[in-house]
Amino acid sequence: MKKIELHIHLDGSVRIDTVSELLNIDYETCKKNMVGKNLSSLDEYLTRFDYPIKVMQSYDNLKRVAHELALDLIKDDIIYAEVRFAPIFHTSNLSLEEVCQAVLDGFDLEKNKIKINLILCMMRHLPYEDNKKIIDLYLKHIDKRIVGLDLAGSEKLFPNDKLIDLIKEVKKLNIPFTIHSGEENIVSNIKIALDNDIKRIGHGINIIHDKSLVDKAIKNNTLFEVCPTSNIDTFNCISYDKHHIKEMIDLGLNVCINTDDRTVSNITLNEEYHLLKQYFNLSDEALKQMNINAMKHSFADKEMIDEVISQLK
Repeated sequence: MKKIELHIHLDGSVRIDTVSELLNIDYETCKKNMVGKNLSSLDEYLTRFDYPIKVMQSYDNLKRVAHELALDLIKDDIIYAEVRFAPIFHTSNLSLEEVCQAVLDGFDLEKNKIKINLILCMMRHLPYEDNKKIIDLYLKHIDKRIVGLDLAGSEKLFPNDKLIDLIKEVKKLNIPFTIHSGEENIVSNIKIALDNDIKRIGHGINIIHDKSLVDKAIKNNTLFEVCPTSNIDTFNCISYDKHHIKEMIDLGLNVCINTDDRTVSNITLNEEYHLLKQYFNLSDEALKQMNINAMKHSFADKEMIDEVISQLK
C-alpha cells in the first residue's frame, strides 16, 4: 500500500550500523543506547537520541543519515513524508542554514522516488530566544521544502501553558504548525493546542478522556498524528490491544498512522499497519482513507497534495 507519513523524527530514525561506524562503538552497545523498548517514560525514551545527535554534527553525516532515511522510507512504500528534526541540536560545526541544507541534499538523492518535505522542531526546554531562531529560519524561506514548524520535547516538564507566547507567535505569523500534545496524560495541553486553532497535533491520544475536546477537534477538523508503537514504548499505553487509536477512530476523530522514531521504536510503517489490522481489524480501505486525509492535512503546496492524492486513489 502506498503510504503517507507526517510524523517521523530524523534523529530517532538513524540506522544503528551508521552510528556504530561513525562513532566507532560496537553495534550492540549502540543498539542498547538507541532502541527504546520497555521504558518507564517519555523522558527516558528521549535519552535514546543522544548517540544520533553526536553523529549528526557535520555536513557529510547529516547528508548521509537523511539519504539513508529516504531509502528506508521508499522500502516502506511511502510516497510522501514530512520529516522533522531540531536544527539547533546540530550546530557544533555548521550554521542553522547549513544544517538544513545538508539534510535536504540527502533527501534530494532520491527525489525521483519519494517526495520529502522538512518540518523544523522547536524544543520545549529551550529558552524563547533559541526557539525564535527556528521561527526566523523558517521565515527566511531558505528552501520551499521547509514547510512548517513543530514543538517537541517533554510535555510533563514543559507544558503548553508555559509556552503560550511561543505558540501565539507562530500562529500570528501564519506558519504551518504541529504541536506534540496529549502524548502524556496531560489533556490540558490538547486544550491549549485546540484553543489556538492548531490543525495538526502530534499523538494527542489522551483526548479520549475529554468529550468536549473530542467534539471541538472534530468540528475543527484537527488531524492527530498517531504513533501507536511509540506510545507503548513511552509507557503512555500499556499494550497494543489497549491503544486508544481504535477509540479515537470510533469517536470520529481524524487520525493518521506514523512511526515517530523508526530506530528508537524498532518499527516500520508497514509493520505498524499490520499490527493495526491484527489488533483492530482495520480494513485496507480505512487505511487508504487515512492516507488521503493525512495528505490533505500535509504542509505541502496544493499542487503536490493533488498529485500525491491521485497516486493514492
